[in-house]
Amino acid sequence: MREMDLVLGAFADAHIGSLSDEELSQFEALLEVPDTDLLSWVTGQAKVPESFDTQLFRRIRAACGTPTA
Repeated sequence: MREMDLVLGAFADAHIGSLSDEELSQFEALLEVPDTDLLSWVTGQAKVPESFDTQLFRRIRAACGTPTA
């Protein structure tokens, strides 16, 4: 899905060099999530599963301008 490519690509371009090994693993796990699910999490339309509700994911949401709870 183009929207998620733009979101994750822009975040990666800006931050990939500063991510820890754990954050890189979390980012890679997000890449495996179906785009429709990920988009609903990023936009706040669906609850983020606990296993993906990480500081890294919150940073991605903030980079998109989506408030985090």
